[in-house]
Amino acid sequence: PTTTECLLPTPEVTICPTTGIYTFPAKTITVTEETTVIAETATVCVPGTHTYGGYTTSVPAATTITATYASVCPEESTTKIVSTAYVCPTPGEYTVGAYTTTITETETIVYPIVTTYVPATYSKPEETLTVTKTSYVYVCPYETPMTSTSATPYVPETTPCTTSSSETPYVPEVPETTPVPYVPETTPCTTSKINGKQWAMTYTPYTQDGQCKTKEEVYSDVARLASKGFTTLRLYGTDCYGLEHVGGAAKAHGVRMIVGVYVNAEGIAGCQEQVTAIGAWGASGYWSIVDLIVVGNEAIFNNFATGHELAAFITRARVAFKGYGYSGPITTTEPLNILQENTGALCGVIDVVAANIQSYFTASVSPASAGKFVKHQLELVAECCPGLDAYNLETGWPSQGSANGEARAGHAEQKAAILSIVEEVGDRSVIFSFEDDHWKEGGEFGVEKYWGCVDIF
Repeated sequence: PTTTECLLPTPEVTICPTTGIYTFPAKTITVTEETTVIAETATVCVPGTHTYGGYTTSVPAATTITATYASVCPEESTTKIVSTAYVCPTPGEYTVGAYTTTITETETIVYPIVTTYVPATYSKPEETLTVTKTSYVYVCPYETPMTSTSATPYVPETTPCTTSSSETPYVPEVPETTPVPYVPETTPCTTSKINGKQWAMTYTPYTQDGQCKTKEEVYSDVARLASKGFTTLRLYGTDCYGLEHVGGAAKAHGVRMIVGVYVNAEGIAGCQEQVTAIGAWGASGYWSIVDLIVVGNEAIFNNFATGHELAAFITRARVAFKGYGYSGPITTTEPLNILQENTGALCGVIDVVAANIQSYFTASVSPASAGKFVKHQLELVAECCPGLDAYNLETGWPSQGSANGEARAGHAEQKAAILSIVEEVGDRSVIFSFEDDHWKEGGEFGVEKYWGCVDIF
């Protein structure tokens, strides 16, 4: 096959000219200084008119932005990085420097993007791909493995659960200039495999000191998760070879997946590579085990994006995932109160409505009453976007830490709380989490390390 070579960890775009089995070798590249370059990416487009590339952002008010994007100069047969000032006259989403094309049959379009790489060691594992059509385009992105103790892996903190009143939630006004949101097709989301009332558990591929687990360790963990009766696992991001190792293990052990695009402090701008990675991975034979894609985990709560910025990104991600062949549901997840404040922005761009419901942070909730509390909160989640199925994508109870009123931590208390949650809403709740995270800070009430609970089952 023909592969674009690079000295930086830009996604490698390979054109496989014939059908057959292709092996892409493992590779490691070390970047010693921050570098901005033009890289290639690809998207699968169905017949019709498509816009791609350029610089896209959302603004809350009239402003002037600086747009940096890759510009193709046909007369010079070159591609340049262009920065230009652009006046945004009203609030809304703007795209500068994009390309538009009309195609008559499904094809993969390769186009340039501007990417910045920070000093780090980037790697990609060996991949074997079975190609069933000629001129197949395969995009293999690099990962940044978290093998340095200076790099803290992402594991979500448990967000205090805000008890909502029964009053009509505030819906922010949407400016008239806001683009019309995508209205999802009326395809209901159904969890395809449930073991009685037991459905899913969160999983992160990190060791207790915050390093990346080996492939063998991940496969062992997923086998253990499956043996405990869980049919599905939730993966928050794409780091630590999560897609490759966790996805491979899930497929091997008959476990389904909820995959995620993690929005961090860099905001929406730093997430496109994750979308590309998930799309390429799914298209390589994994969509059959994916039940849901979660774009953002408490991104609004953490001030990483506004509701309208997140909604615009979900819409763009949906188009990309569809291009890679994904036809399942897409959502995001926030604490209930944040969800209620952003229904106007979010409900039109998601297929199911979801929240993270952590009952331990409500002082009046005892272990025995955790299930009924979570059930009531989930009913309020459903009221946020009438007509959409509601899910609780993160819920648990700590085994150690200080008491919070009636909420007391302990192994017996954890078991009582989690089993009550499973009894009440287990078929709609993702249990947090597979194992403890001893590398984390203690957090509020000193409980953040101690949410691991797979041994309860």
